[in-house]
Amino acid sequence: MNASLLGLGFFAMALPGAPAGAAEPQRDAAAAAGQQITRAGTQPSAAGPDDYFTGRVRVDPVWPADDGITASGSLVTFEPGARSAWHTHPAGQRLVVVSGVGLTQEWGKPVQEIRPGDVVWCPPGVKHWHGAAPTTAMSHLAVTGTVDGANVEWMEKVSDAQYTR
Repeated sequence: MNASLLGLGFFAMALPGAPAGAAEPQRDAAAAAGQQITRAGTQPSAAGPDDYFTGRVRVDPVWPADDGITASGSLVTFEPGARSAWHTHPAGQRLVVVSGVGLTQEWGKPVQEIRPGDVVWCPPGVKHWHGAAPTTAMSHLAVTGTVDGANVEWMEKVSDAQYTR
């Protein structure tokens, strides 16, 4: 599976009171072509590869990184107890929890519980993992920046002892 399916990016929009030009639209060929709609159900789901995940994980691609935005997006669903391996992102990652109860951990820090509406910022180069709680599934929208075509560096799997801390 293409590792770029596992990441996502973040977008900005002008808010009332924001400085002029704070969210200028892209002025490239893609923007000149107008809006594009990718219809639900036109992109196949994929199982999270065993090399990078423990347990059952489904990855639903939302959008790829491209000239319009150098971040990809995926909806990732972890069954109870499922989790990613330790990993880093060269341009960072935002996770928006949309359902269930999850866990995340930055290397050397305690495991934290995450719930719907929580947004997790994983800075560039910070080793971390994320997944579902032991008895509850969790889905998050992952928005992952891309640098030179790469958005993730996978490392060792999270041990059961690390997960249950």
